Amino acid sequence: MNAKIFYIVKARIRLKPTNEGGRKTGIKSGYRPNHVFEYKNGNMVSAYMGDVIFDEQEWIEPGEEKVVTIRFMSGQAIKDFLTVGRIWWIHEGNRLVAEAEIVGI
Repeated sequence: MNAKIFYIVKARIRLKPTNEGGRKTGIKSGYRPNHVFEYKNGNMVSAYMGDVIFDEQEWIEPGEEKVVTIRFMSGQAIKDFLTVGRIWWIHEGNRLVAEAEIVGI
């Protein structure tokens, strides 16, 4: 049986600058934050795990925007959210640290 392990997307990610509540330090390839695709009454509905892989560099600093690869484990109920143009939010716990948009599947 060939079970799919990951859903892989290309995404444009923008880290919030530190002065807007973002991280004080950059993120390294392999970063595994919470990915939030929907809110209800201002609260996260669900958070999904996925790792962020950089294709051409090892770090992204606060305020920077880059196209990256994101791998989501296939066992999560996330497939319906993965469409080109979809925007979502990246959190560390309840703290919003970045925004992303799918640019390719």
